[in-house]
Amino acid sequence: MPKSKRARVVHLTKVDKKGKELTIKVFANVRECLDQYQHCFVFSVDNMRNTYLKDVRNELSDSRLFFGKTKVMAKALGTTPEDEYQPSTHRLSKFLVGDVGLLFTNREPTAISEYFSNLAKTDFARAGTPATRSFTVPTGIVYSMGGEIDPEQDVPMAHSLEPELRKLNMPTSLTKGKITLENPYTVCKEGGVLDSRQTRLLKLFGVATAEFTVKLLAYWSSATNEVTEMEAMEE
Repeated sequence: MPKSKRARVVHLTKVDKKGKELTIKVFANVRECLDQYQHCFVFSVDNMRNTYLKDVRNELSDSRLFFGKTKVMAKALGTTPEDEYQPSTHRLSKFLVGDVGLLFTNREPTAISEYFSNLAKTDFARAGTPATRSFTVPTGIVYSMGGEIDPEQDVPMAHSLEPELRKLNMPTSLTKGKITLENPYTVCKEGGVLDSRQTRLLKLFGVATAEFTVKLLAYWSSATNEVTEMEAMEE
């Protein structure tokens, strides 16, 4: 009898080997980029979305972008003057904490700064993130946008969604084929941490509150071997 694929044992040595190979590859690629490109930026991401980061890669196709593996990237840059790969690159390593990455480019820093300052993509919030605004559905007929726009410009929410709204703890009822509320219902309050129920309701009402943005923290230039912190530059 053939063995079930589901029961196949994956040895940790195999996983470790792949992980080690990836680590070595990232380390080597970062150092290769330090040799090839004029500037190395450290950037942070708010409300990370792979789709939008992929768009950034495509729009900056003449550059090289790394995201994640922060400890490996820091090691490649160097964390002290003694082990830095290029003069002063160790000064970037302190910024490699959290949702951050490296961007290698030959474009001028002013052009990169302008590109990211104009980059903002709105998306639906995910569970575990703080609500950026409050949202309350008003009394009466429940409209598809939940009162976000004038009722004359909106349409009543499809009655087939009423059971799902009730499952999500929204006290709705069907009146003459239309979903209604006897009292206003607050889905979320600004600053509160969203759970999966709240994020589903926000999505049902088309309320996108998360904004994908990229912030430049600092950059190193090969011409001067200096690190410039972006906040200091803005001041």
